[in-house]
Amino acid sequence: MKQPPNMQKLEETLRSSNIAAGGFMGTDRRSVSEIIDCDMSELVELKITAEKIAGRMKEITNAAILALGCWVQTDKKLEAKVEEAKGLLSCPWPHPARFAKRVTYVKNLQSGQSIKWADLNIHLIEKHNFFEGKGSPFRIEPKELVKIIF
Repeated sequence: MKQPPNMQKLEETLRSSNIAAGGFMGTDRRSVSEIIDCDMSELVELKITAEKIAGRMKEITNAAILALGCWVQTDKKLEAKVEEAKGLLSCPWPHPARFAKRVTYVKNLQSGQSIKWADLNIHLIEKHNFFEGKGSPFRIEPKELVKIIF
């Protein structure tokens, strides 16, 4: 099925490596819409919203920022730290949203599992329901994320 021009341009931007190393789509051959629909179906199964996930991610990141790059226990089951670099990352969607080049690393102390995300990931999940394409360096698997942070 042919995509509307605005979606086609967005997909070209997401597949490009000019904005993010490796692009936001990774090796995923599905369309942006297909990726989003599949991930949203997983969230329905998990009985959780993208907004709730993004809120929890923000909460963890904000707690870790206070530790100035050191690991900190954010609650009874999580430990997190942030690493920051100079500069800003822009959202690939056509609107003015820019985010610090900050990565949050999280360990679940009970399961031993870990995960990472950038501030841009939080925005992409919250505002665009986009967890990135498979094979992307910052792809977040919704089920894995929920299992680790909740």
